Amino acid sequence: MPEKFKYDFQENLIYNSPKKIQIARDMLERYTGSPAADFQKYIILTNFHNYLTSFCQTYHTKQQIGSVMQVAHATEIKLSMVDIKIGAPTAALIIELLAAVEPTAVLFLGMCGGLHRSLVVGDFILPMAAIRDEGVSHHFIPPQVPSLPTFKIQKFVSQIIVENHFDYRTGVVHSTDYRFWELDEAFKRQLYEERAIAIDMESSALFSVGFVSKVPVGALLLVSDLPLKKGGIKTKESSRKVFAKFTQSHIDIGIQAMVEIQQRGEKIRHYRW
Repeated sequence: MPEKFKYDFQENLIYNSPKKIQIARDMLERYTGSPAADFQKYIILTNFHNYLTSFCQTYHTKQQIGSVMQVAHATEIKLSMVDIKIGAPTAALIIELLAAVEPTAVLFLGMCGGLHRSLVVGDFILPMAAIRDEGVSHHFIPPQVPSLPTFKIQKFVSQIIVENHFDYRTGVVHSTDYRFWELDEAFKRQLYEERAIAIDMESSALFSVGFVSKVPVGALLLVSDLPLKKGGIKTKESSRKVFAKFTQSHIDIGIQAMVEIQQRGEKIRHYRW
C-alpha cells in the first residue's frame, strides 16, 4: 500500500485510484452519450425526461443519449443536466462517475411522497438528512454514518427559494428501494415512528456516495403525492397535473440556484478528508 494512505480502504476511493477514474470516465461517456470533457462544473440531476427537454428548449442545446441516461450541456451558464432515471443504484452510479470529472456542485431535482399531514402537493422540501433504507450506500460507507447533503448547497438553494417568494419545508427524508410500500401497514407504522417528512428513492444514495467520492451534492424535492392520505397515492392523471402545474418552478429554481451559486455562493467544499 502506498505510504500516503493511512488506511487500506483509501486506496480504493475513486479520487485516489487512476484506474477507477479511467474506467469511470469511459462509463460516463457510454452511459450518457456525451464526452466526459463536455460536462460542466455545475450539474443538475433529474429523474424526468421532460425536465431535460425544458432545459434544452430554454438554452437551445441538444440532448445526448447514452445507453442508460441522457444529458444536455449549456456551456454559457456552465451547467449540465442529466436524466438519471429512477432509483438508488443509478443515483449512486452517476455520483461515482461524475467524481471522475470533479464537479464543483451537483443538485438533485427529484420528487417525493409527502408524509407529514401538513404537506400538500406542490410543496418544496429541502432535505437536511436522509434515512438509508436502500441497498446501495452500505457498499460505500458504514451503516452508522448519517446521510447528509452538502450544507452550502442547501443553504444557497433555500436563499433562492425565498427570493422567488416560495416557501419550503425542511426535515429528514426516508429513502427506500421498496416499491408498493403503501400497502404495507408495518412499513407505514415505521414511517410514523421515524417522523420522516417525506419519502423518495434516491436522496440517501446521492448524499452518502457524494460524501465518500468528494462530490458536493444537494437536493430540492417536489411533493408529488401524499401516499399516507386516503386517495393520495400518485396516479397517471395526478402525475400529469403535477407536471403541468408545478415542475417548471422546480426547474427554474434549480437552474437559478446553480447559476448564481457560481457568483454569489460561498465556497462549497471547505475541508479535506
